[in-house]
Amino acid sequence: MLANSGFGTRSEVRALIAGGAVSVNGITAKKADLQVSAEDEVICNGNPVSSDEHLYFLLDKPDEVLTAMEDPRLACVGEFIPDNLRGRKLSPVGRLDYHTTGLLVITNDGTLSHRLQSPKYKIKKIYLVNYDGPEWTEAEIKEVADGVTLTDMDTPVKLSPSAVSPIADGKAYITLTEGKTHEVRRIFAKFNKEVTALRRISLGNITIKEDTADCGVLRELTKDEVLGLKALTGL
Repeated sequence: MLANSGFGTRSEVRALIAGGAVSVNGITAKKADLQVSAEDEVICNGNPVSSDEHLYFLLDKPDEVLTAMEDPRLACVGEFIPDNLRGRKLSPVGRLDYHTTGLLVITNDGTLSHRLQSPKYKIKKIYLVNYDGPEWTEAEIKEVADGVTLTDMDTPVKLSPSAVSPIADGKAYITLTEGKTHEVRRIFAKFNKEVTALRRISLGNITIKEDTADCGVLRELTKDEVLGLKALTGL
């Protein structure tokens, strides 16, 4: 269990146990062959150990953080993962741009990750957008709802229908079901609106705060949240 949870090789784990670093239900473990179950509370060097093969986390990604597990030059989301989980093959589901904040799921469940990113399952993603430029017109909102065609690159791209919901001057929600590169910024730019701040606040059945007070906070998804994501993707 300890080796599978990323606490080291089997020999390193034996050394941890011999050194008294591991406890089971509050009692220091003496032997490496002690049998444990999912109901037991296992602590190693003060860190709880999960018996689950798959792990599911939510990171409220801060600004100026790269959606990658490691990078030699820039701050990245991998730096928010505790050291004891580095060996569990966690990776972000999709990506948020360097300057986009908000909801990012991190997991080692490859099947769920693939399905959450697949256009086939039409997983809704809601963004809060601050922008400079003219307010949205009904005609523009309808064009986006019908599936706008972007012509800002070499080949025109017709997007899936999206929903724009203006909130106030210079602020709107947009709901997407796919994840084209810089999609939100490109949609807004097509209508002469420059995105000044972008924050993902919802993914499927999970929603976070609209303000950025929790940026940088990593937490485990609840069982209900995981089951909800699996239900949305047919798992």
